[in-house]
Amino acid sequence: MKKKIQGLLLIAVLSALPAAAQRKNIDQKVDSVLKLMTLEEKVGQMNQYNGDWAATGPITKDGDKQNQIRQGKIGSMLNVTGVDHTRTLQEIAMQSRLKIPLLFGQDVIHGYRTIFPLPLGEAASWDIEAIERSARVAATEASAVGIHWTFAPMVDIARDPRWGRVMEGAGEDPYLGSLIATARVKGFQGKGLGNVDAVMACGKHFAAYGAAVAGRDYNSVDMSLRQLHEVYLPPFKAAAEAGAATFMNSFNDLNGIPATGNKYLQRDLLKGQWKFNGFVVSDWGSVGEMINHGYSKDNYEAAMQASNAGSDMDMESRSYIQHLVKLVKEGKVKMAVIDDAVRRILKKKFEMGLFDDPFRYCNEQREKAQWNNEANLQASYDMAKKSIVLLKNDPVNNLGFRALPLKENPAMWMQGNTSTKIALIGPLVKSVKDHLGFWSYDWKDDTARIKTLWDAVKLKAEPGAELLYAKGSGIMDTSRAGFAEAVNVASQSNFVIMYVGEERVFTGEAKSKSNIHLPGVQEELIKAVMATGKPVIVIIGAGRPLIFNWTAEHVPAILYTWWLGTRGADAIADVLFGDYNPSGKLPISFPRAEGQIPIYYNHYNTGRPAANDSDMNYVSAYIDLRNSPQYAFGHGLSYTKFAYSDITLNKKTIRPGDKLEAKMTVTNAGKYDGEEVVQLYIRDRVGSVVRPVKELKGFQKVWLKKGERKVITFTLTVEDLRFYNEQLQYVYEPGEFNLYIGGSSADVKEVSFQIVK
Repeated sequence: MKKKIQGLLLIAVLSALPAAAQRKNIDQKVDSVLKLMTLEEKVGQMNQYNGDWAATGPITKDGDKQNQIRQGKIGSMLNVTGVDHTRTLQEIAMQSRLKIPLLFGQDVIHGYRTIFPLPLGEAASWDIEAIERSARVAATEASAVGIHWTFAPMVDIARDPRWGRVMEGAGEDPYLGSLIATARVKGFQGKGLGNVDAVMACGKHFAAYGAAVAGRDYNSVDMSLRQLHEVYLPPFKAAAEAGAATFMNSFNDLNGIPATGNKYLQRDLLKGQWKFNGFVVSDWGSVGEMINHGYSKDNYEAAMQASNAGSDMDMESRSYIQHLVKLVKEGKVKMAVIDDAVRRILKKKFEMGLFDDPFRYCNEQREKAQWNNEANLQASYDMAKKSIVLLKNDPVNNLGFRALPLKENPAMWMQGNTSTKIALIGPLVKSVKDHLGFWSYDWKDDTARIKTLWDAVKLKAEPGAELLYAKGSGIMDTSRAGFAEAVNVASQSNFVIMYVGEERVFTGEAKSKSNIHLPGVQEELIKAVMATGKPVIVIIGAGRPLIFNWTAEHVPAILYTWWLGTRGADAIADVLFGDYNPSGKLPISFPRAEGQIPIYYNHYNTGRPAANDSDMNYVSAYIDLRNSPQYAFGHGLSYTKFAYSDITLNKKTIRPGDKLEAKMTVTNAGKYDGEEVVQLYIRDRVGSVVRPVKELKGFQKVWLKKGERKVITFTLTVEDLRFYNEQLQYVYEPGEFNLYIGGSSADVKEVSFQIVK
């Protein structure tokens, strides 16, 4: 008893210290709590349950969770939100012997109350500051309702759009993905853990989940360690270096070892080489799922393997709470393993300030202030506009004018006393919920607060313009019964806006697809409307790259809008009418057919590279399809035209310590002010291992008024040209390099330089 009183007095004294001194003494405070804990209480901290809230409290089939909290058997809960619910459970935690507070986690992926574009859409903005701001708003709203911890960002590299979770990440490139991972961690964690508007970030899924075989969710991953380190790990390392509080295991096995039980990933790499001092949580049930993998005999063995490998918290498999105490007593899991995991968990609770005030995130006034916050909505609106990609904007029917933008295009509008008729056709024109995308919250007032595209266009159209509507088909329809009405409506109009794509539930976890063509008969509907001869604009809403080859070849104007969130329809209307000049660029390649997948710009060249898209003569090519994607990584058009000069270098050879400066002039040669993403790529011509044909090494977003020009300068050193060799050494090598600058990975200027010893 004396030891317990002394420990509690120490905590009280340390908690009363100034903030700076408290931060210095967190390790001491953690150790003081750890010394007071029984083995059972320690294991309880490593246990996380879902919050199955009911009127009488959170009840589940395995017993009363309230009593388990009182007994110190639960360290964290997920899916418990709202000030009332989180406060109720935290009050119960304060009835436990040591009064250790709970952590409340939640999947706040792209917004809480205010929904932003899905993460892949945000990545299309190539606007790192805006992406950080998006996460900042999400954290501010989530923390105001009692959430301490978001299971985001997902930083998996994804080269296979069949994989449903492609929508959660930043696409196919490790450089862009690393910058976005850093931005999201900084946005979620704000000025630091312990501030009431910060939530703990979680880098997931560790690791290589995005390379699941056949693009099938939860499937195996098999790759070389060199590819793992060069392509799939950089965004995780960036998240760790940015201070991510936690990491989450992936569901997949990696080269035969489930990630949850993978010592190399968790202990050797993450906690060892990278010196990560946060904690690792399993994904939902992934500890127990090692039994299905054939790696663990039962939950007892799974608990032993996962904890020894470095997985600190068990989400929902109940393997730890049921077996870890016995495993320690039998010597199969060392007490040092338990203490290390619990120390990491307690440290985050101290850093969040929960020991000082367990209810500091349960504030009804903050919850109310964030509920319909106008500044948050404006940030979502701005992010949505930046995320839209103009895939195509060709002249209409060879008439010499382009359909977009509408506002400054008199050829699209009736003149004189006759009103313009605008046809809005497609299954998404009057959709509300789909704008929110997957991994978003449904609120009771969504229908009232979220505009449809119909509503947004009606507000933007010229006075007196008449809107005509036809659904045409459902998203998954095989029926063409609505085609006649759609054709009739199109025939009466001056121009047609079609809104087609997926439902929001078609992309996300457990939403892998073998067929990623535009669903149902929607492309046939587009063909039927195009046959009227009217100018047609197609908008595609989706969570992944889709295949729509006929549309890509025949429709003059195409916007890819992903799912843009709460203000999505307004953002689309702004782009349609020219109030915003689109600047988005694709963060992932769009295939022509599933047979090309996986497809990505930074591939190797092979010993028999095709000279061009039509070369099929005993080279690495298809005999029935071009090699190139339908739309390349980095592609995205503007209403204006950007002209690139030739590249000039300050020197042709560099040594360690030198700086290579690459300059070019970008001119806005069109009629509109606009923003361009200027992209820098390199190619190492000869290496000790084969190198990609291009690698993104830098980009700049540049705003230019019409007629304005600007000199763009990129700086590289040999440090930027490192890669992993066969021995997994991170090296640079002397030799010749190509340097490319342009508006996409497929549209660049080129020069060469050398590294010399």
